[in-house]
This record gives sequence, structure tokens and C-alpha cells, in this order.
Amino acid sequence: MVKKLKALGTDKQLSATIRESAHQIWLAGLGAFAKAQQEGNKVFDALVREGEEIQQKTRKIAEDKVTEMASKATGTWDKLEQVFENRVSKALNSLGVPTKKDIDALTKRVMALTAEVEKLNGPAPARAAAKPAAKPAAKPAARRPAAKA
Repeated sequence: MVKKLKALGTDKQLSATIRESAHQIWLAGLGAFAKAQQEGNKVFDALVREGEEIQQKTRKIAEDKVTEMASKATGTWDKLEQVFENRVSKALNSLGVPTKKDIDALTKRVMALTAEVEKLNGPAPARAAAKPAAKPAAKPAARRPAAKA
């Protein structure tokens, strides 16, 4: 550019060239401003779309992490509950308190024994019909005073 200015020679020509360059720079600035206004909305909308996509992705990742942590916490609570149940069971067992399993086994055994007794004696209603009616009890004898010896 310096060579171009030296080649022009006169001040008038130099002044006209500077004015023309300044005018072109001004026009380029106006053109850039207009272009930015036109493209600005498009760029803004594109940035909003990208922001929404990123927000959806991060929300999904965060939800996945929360679900993962919740399942781990549930597993931890289940383990803790199992440990607690085992310790309570051991404490009750050491005190001699029967477990549900023990009571169920006894219940089955009582039912089996009841069935055996009924087999041997016959069903309860049949036994009641077979027994004769009870006789009225005799009046007790009046007490006599004991003889004095």
C-alpha cells in the first residue's frame, strides 16, 4: 500500500485515494453489520437448538446416574436389612424363642398326630354318638358325724 501511495505522487491524488479507501472500509463495515444482523438470528437459533440438545443429553445422563445410585442404595439397604434380620434372629434363637420355621414344623406335626389319633379313635362326631349318655351322679351321702372314741 505504501508503494501505491508513493506512486500516486501528488497530495490531491493521495487524499482522494485515502478517501476512497476509507469509504470502502466504511462500506465493508456496513456490509458486515448487515450480514451480522441477517445471520445473527440464524446463528442465535442454531445456538439455542444446540443448547437444548446438550441439555437433553446431560439431563438423560444425570437421570441415568440418579437411577444407578438409587439402585445401589436400594441394594445397600437390602443388605443392611438382611444383616439386621440375621442378628435379631440369632439373638432370639439364643434366648430360646422358636422361629417361624420351627412353629410351622410343629404345626405340621400336631396336624399329623391329630390325624393319627382320629384314625385310631374314629372321627370325633362318631365317638360322641357311640358313647352312652352320662348317668346323673348319685347324691352324695350325708356326712355323719364321726363317732367319738
